[in-house]
Amino acid sequence: MSSTSPTKRTSAPTRTSPATAGKTPRSELSTIEEGQGHDQIVRLDPDLIVRDDFNARTSDTGPNDDLKASVAELGVQDAISVRPRPDGTYGAFKGWRRAQAQQTVNATARAEGRPVRKIPAIVRADLVGNDAMTHLLSLIENHHREPMHDRDRLKAIETLALLDVNEEERKQMARALKIKRAELRAAREAARLDDSQLRRATVQGFDLMQMAELAEVSDVPGAVKALEEAHTKDAAEDGGGHGHWDHAMARLRQTKADTEARQSALSELEKAGVPLLPDYFPWGTKDTSRPLTDLRTPLGAPLTEDKHRYCSGHTARLDEESKPVWHCSDPAKYGHKLRPGAKAAKQSMSEPEKEERARTIAGNKAWKAARTVREESVKRLCTAKALPEAVRQFALRTVMSPPWMYAKWCEKGETESVARFLGVPDPNADDEVRYSRETGPFDELVTRHGKAKGWHQVFAQVAAAFEYSMREPKTWQGLDRHQAAYLLCLKEAGHRLSDVEELALAKYLPQADAEPQTDAESPDLGLAA
Repeated sequence: MSSTSPTKRTSAPTRTSPATAGKTPRSELSTIEEGQGHDQIVRLDPDLIVRDDFNARTSDTGPNDDLKASVAELGVQDAISVRPRPDGTYGAFKGWRRAQAQQTVNATARAEGRPVRKIPAIVRADLVGNDAMTHLLSLIENHHREPMHDRDRLKAIETLALLDVNEEERKQMARALKIKRAELRAAREAARLDDSQLRRATVQGFDLMQMAELAEVSDVPGAVKALEEAHTKDAAEDGGGHGHWDHAMARLRQTKADTEARQSALSELEKAGVPLLPDYFPWGTKDTSRPLTDLRTPLGAPLTEDKHRYCSGHTARLDEESKPVWHCSDPAKYGHKLRPGAKAAKQSMSEPEKEERARTIAGNKAWKAARTVREESVKRLCTAKALPEAVRQFALRTVMSPPWMYAKWCEKGETESVARFLGVPDPNADDEVRYSRETGPFDELVTRHGKAKGWHQVFAQVAAAFEYSMREPKTWQGLDRHQAAYLLCLKEAGHRLSDVEELALAKYLPQADAEPQTDAESPDLGLAA
């Protein structure tokens, strides 16, 4: 910091040329804040400011929403440059967009009975009549102004999110930046994107929350493209929303989790020195391996992993969940017996069988990913102010004529899913409370909110029962009519069905109502590569 004293502020009026003396509206000039000569900064009424005829900027001259949001919260912080006009107004040759933003904000403030702001300005009386220099200065201002780099903006927002400020200040920062408070927190994750990903996300119009989610799955091949396509589809729909995005994120998260689980399993097998069997053998090559569940010891005892681990044929395959299935590579060679009733060893799969198997695995994974999005939609419905009539009617029909899965689920007495959908604590989270309770687990909740939220509570229970009945990944291959009605109910209430959900519903819909299943026809069912 400099050791010199700061410039003394003065209240002297702005200097004007003889040609304009007496025409400057002195009542609108407030205390001069800093500088000398033509660098004096004053506070002007924005309504007295117009665009200077020699302002070099002729396109995009209006303020955008971001600028107006910032000015609404903080006012204009950087002084504009103006020169006096004969009619008592001021021509802005630098900062005309900022002036218009303040004019718009002031108009709203007046209409709502709130105070209005003046605008800091440098009054260049020396430029009156000097149109050439005015135009040159305006051109330099616009020509040399570089937009902030996307990463700089992201880092700046991240820094704001980490500052120790109170909640009201944090809200003001978010409003000034025209972003949600959650986006302030998301900036830290979004900053993990590399420059290429950040540039593409910015061009696509991703908000900070979406950038943070992209960063979460950025190491999944094809993630950027998948989310770009989902974002475009959401933007093209009349109702808006983010259903396509949610499903794309669920698939990418599933792919990421599967990859990490497989890598972890392979690492454990390598550490233990257990060879991994190939999933497929070439056509005509015999696979002599058998899972240990098909084998017995010479004395007829079950052959467990602990007993078999020292066999030279001790190997493994990974199942769909990347869990090891223990095998012996050649039971006959290493003296193991088949258990009575063990099925004959299946020979190598044909190409059509491999394709069908791949499609089944992809469908199972897609169904598992779709459930996470579906349950979020259920939670939004259960916590909304009002429940759609179609949802209420579905809940009523289910309770009055309970299908088998609803009746079976009620016998379980499970409360965790219902509580999660309603956004309340699980009343049975504590086992001591569970077994000592003399009243129903949700009696207190019904008493407190039953009048206003009764149908929400009923639907939460109905949805929990249906979700439990569809928990198995293979459900998509054999959806029954009650489960189909549940999915259609959610669709009518605004839930965006995934490709695999649409595929599961296809047999219950008239051909004209069925949506094209272009993604679902392929083995990956829309999953990222």
